[in-house]
Amino acid sequence: MKKLYLLVLGLLVSQPLYSQKQNSNIDMKGLVEKEKKSFANKMAAGNVNPNTLNYDLQYQRMDVALDPAVNSISGSVTSHFKPTQNMGSIYFDLSTSLTVSQVKYHGSNIAFQQLPTKEVKIDFPASLPANTLDSLTIQYSGTPDPVYGTVMVGSQGGTPILSTLNEPYGAQDWFPTKQSLNDKIERFDFKITTPSQYNVAANGKMMSETALPNAKKLTFWRTMYPTPAYLIALGITNYVKLNDTIGNPPFPFINYVYPSTNSNSTSMSNIQWTKQIMNTYETYFGAYPFRNEKYGHMEYINGGGMEHQTMSSVSGWSKTLIAHELAHQWFGDKVTCSTWNDIWLNEGFATFGEHVANEKLLMTNTEFMNYLSGQINYITGSVGGATYVPNSGLSSVNRIFDSRLSYAKGGYVLRMLKWILGDDAFYQALRDYHVRPNLAYNYVQTSDLNASLFQSTGKDFTEFFNDWIYGEGYPTYKIKWKQTGNQILLNIAQTQSMASVSFYEMPLPIKVNGTGGQTAYLVLNNTTNNQNFLEAVTFPIASVQFNYEYQIIEKNSTVTQDNTLSVSSVEKEEFALYPNPAKNELYLKGLNKATEFSIHALDGKLIRKGIYQPGKTIGITELVPGAYVFTVKEKNIKFIKY
Repeated sequence: MKKLYLLVLGLLVSQPLYSQKQNSNIDMKGLVEKEKKSFANKMAAGNVNPNTLNYDLQYQRMDVALDPAVNSISGSVTSHFKPTQNMGSIYFDLSTSLTVSQVKYHGSNIAFQQLPTKEVKIDFPASLPANTLDSLTIQYSGTPDPVYGTVMVGSQGGTPILSTLNEPYGAQDWFPTKQSLNDKIERFDFKITTPSQYNVAANGKMMSETALPNAKKLTFWRTMYPTPAYLIALGITNYVKLNDTIGNPPFPFINYVYPSTNSNSTSMSNIQWTKQIMNTYETYFGAYPFRNEKYGHMEYINGGGMEHQTMSSVSGWSKTLIAHELAHQWFGDKVTCSTWNDIWLNEGFATFGEHVANEKLLMTNTEFMNYLSGQINYITGSVGGATYVPNSGLSSVNRIFDSRLSYAKGGYVLRMLKWILGDDAFYQALRDYHVRPNLAYNYVQTSDLNASLFQSTGKDFTEFFNDWIYGEGYPTYKIKWKQTGNQILLNIAQTQSMASVSFYEMPLPIKVNGTGGQTAYLVLNNTTNNQNFLEAVTFPIASVQFNYEYQIIEKNSTVTQDNTLSVSSVEKEEFALYPNPAKNELYLKGLNKATEFSIHALDGKLIRKGIYQPGKTIGITELVPGAYVFTVKEKNIKFIKY
């Protein structure tokens, strides 16, 4: 893995801004620009430390004193780690704005160096063996660097507040940790001492609050789920604590809100709405990933929102924002993109969560269609750009967090997968994706999603991802049709906005409207340019609609009636196999005599041989769901049995 890749694991800065767009691309652009400016400062300070790649950071305990009225931190962090190789020293990422006073190892002080490269090098008395759990404690203090805005202090309602936002490299600004996201911290404890009038919100589960002398209070939070350093967060002010339950079966729903929010009926109503979207997501995405601890929100002083694990930070209570951050708990927090290139696996999925919220809870069908139309117009507003961030774009904040590509297009790619698979198979595949043992609470790439989809559906999406994730642009279709008796002839021509994709193989959605109000829905498996289709339609046709529910991304496509189309042009077409995917039967067209065929598994194993008879179907009920190869006249066609 290249060092640059390690730099860019899991940055989600523009996510909260996109959440706030409220279906307005103009508003969203302004918010994204504001956040990008903040992130640019953080990026300048970000570093990849290859010295931290030789151990697994398994546990950290933060014992610190914080006062929102005073921008400083003091205390210690104890880290438990397991070397992956013999090592005589260990490195932690830590800002030079903070000063290390001592390092304790097995009860004794040991040598350390605080380096200008924002790392602490600690030398052990003797070399540590690989795969042996060990620990040490770093004592430190100082004022977090204000340039990067990781630790934010201000006021709300006249009361001081302290909030944190680590992404992407800010964790090192307030505690020694492992900044590069090559592994997650399996367990994290917060032991935070504050003036007694304040409440502390954080990841995980509240363990205790203890009164201390001198009007102080010790708050203890613990998370037992693997967490990347950029998702460790806390907030401190005179929060009102709202304890509730959510989900079925119920688990804790805990919100730390400002006193002014607690008296705002609209905000409180939207907080309660979280229960509805949680139920919806659990239905479609699967069980909430952190239900042994909680879900909730803590208000903070940064704009937008941030999907801090188990407790999202928000600075407003719009339902779109709530939906976006909650979707991240499955996609971004439980499974986290492993490189900047694949940021769409975080942000595209969270944007698709907005689709789900809009479709199922927030919008009428007409409003949802208008929303989808607006998304397509935004995505196709420029002709180029891949959803996947190329290596050449990793140095550009604007490119990584391109709201059109990483967010909107990424989200729409998932809608297109849903169209291809059908709702039931698609949502089952999503539920499978984040529970697979090698992916759950781990880092993922697009190739992992592709492999998981194949395992769930038997369908290989390599070509699809090549076109829509790695390729650029979008297709434009010219569709011509003619009715002949009880059939409709269609000719499909496609052009591409960018040369990086030679052809978008897609099932095309067609709605045929009859003169008497009848409708017929067709799915045309468009695999070649200028492809002809002959389909049965038993009523007089008034019009033909393409992409009638905005199932796919396309632009400037046209549908025209053309009475010059001839049946012979379709009849001369080489054979085709449909439907694909299929459940019980396959059909062949283009063959007018008995012809031998065979069906093989993808590993080459012969499943069946037979003779195709014109006008007859080929039953496949006995095949187990999966991918197969149908061979006829020395031609091989891959099909899916579901």
